Amino acid sequence: MTKQQIFNFLGLAMRARKVKSGEAVLLTEIKKQQAKLVILASDASENSLKNIKNKCETYNVPFRIFGTRAELGQSLGKAERVNVGVTDIGFASKLVSMIDEYSKE
Repeated sequence: MTKQQIFNFLGLAMRARKVKSGEAVLLTEIKKQQAKLVILASDASENSLKNIKNKCETYNVPFRIFGTRAELGQSLGKAERVNVGVTDIGFASKLVSMIDEYSKE
């Protein structure tokens, strides 16, 4: 599993309109139980990291720290993104397994 394959799959989820980004939007999605997975950039600020991590833990939403803000943005075809939420359970579970497999290597 390569990092690029994971970003390509994230881009596919974006084209399927199953991705949300932006802290305010993401916090709302988590509260409404719409977010099935949250991906945070490894270079996110401590405050953003803590804020989203706490919300995810409160609402039992899985989260992973993966990639940089530039890599996340590029995979979505947008500017830099610090946090990304996946709203489809199929895409979310596949991304979790891909990221976990990549982290083991």
